[in-house]
Amino acid sequence: MNLTCFRVHAFTQDPFGGNPACVMPLTAWPSDDLLLRLAQENMVAETAYIVPTDGTNSKADYHLRWFTPDIEMDLCGHATLASAHAVLRHLTPDATEVRFSSASGLLTVRKCRDGRLEMDLPSRPPVPADLPAPIAHALNHTPTEVLKSRDFVLVYPDQKTIDAIRIDRSAFDRINLGTGGVIVTAPGDAADFVSRFFTPQATILEDPVTGSAHCSLVPYWHSRTGTTTFTAEQRSARRGQLHCTLAGDRVHVRGHALTFSQALLPASLTKTA
Repeated sequence: MNLTCFRVHAFTQDPFGGNPACVMPLTAWPSDDLLLRLAQENMVAETAYIVPTDGTNSKADYHLRWFTPDIEMDLCGHATLASAHAVLRHLTPDATEVRFSSASGLLTVRKCRDGRLEMDLPSRPPVPADLPAPIAHALNHTPTEVLKSRDFVLVYPDQKTIDAIRIDRSAFDRINLGTGGVIVTAPGDAADFVSRFFTPQATILEDPVTGSAHCSLVPYWHSRTGTTTFTAEQRSARRGQLHCTLAGDRVHVRGHALTFSQALLPASLTKTA
């Protein structure tokens, strides 16, 4: 039997917008080396792999792992949304939710009446931090506030400044943040807040739409405004729209997703060393 690879664009209804992810359903885990090589071949921000659980000792329906072309991630929002879309649109279209076991715990994604999917993600409130010199030197605008959780959160006064951010890679790539990155954010003109996301030493410098970044952005903007529900836009060239709610120690992130393509790969790939 051939392997199926779904290319799904998350947080958009535009076939050429949002954040592309490849989703590959598997029956068992091949080597980590092969998972990384497949992600490098797919050359999108994230490739998600899902393997069914046996249902006996797990509340989850699938195990879920995420790989960039460079590393395995501890959490990826847009590829979780894409994985749920692949399951709920193609694999089990009559289901109303899917539960994933992941490195970030149990993640549940539900169908909404308006056609969006809603993810239940962990809240990661950022705390004040010092900005490392390589990041400061790489930026063409100085933030008004610096915080950190997994990712650095750099706050700016307005959307115009976010759109104008440029990164000097020669300086930026002098720091390794592991699975973390750098979020820049500000109040939005139309959305409640806007953001962009950059990862040093990564094949893909700017992530188009970063669901996991909102695990920190939502509690941050809650601390600023007292509001628990937000509209958000990621201002990459591809753009993406998110609706977010803070619910205690969880962040609910809703967005659209669409299937851009579906490919069949030879099953013999899983036997590749």
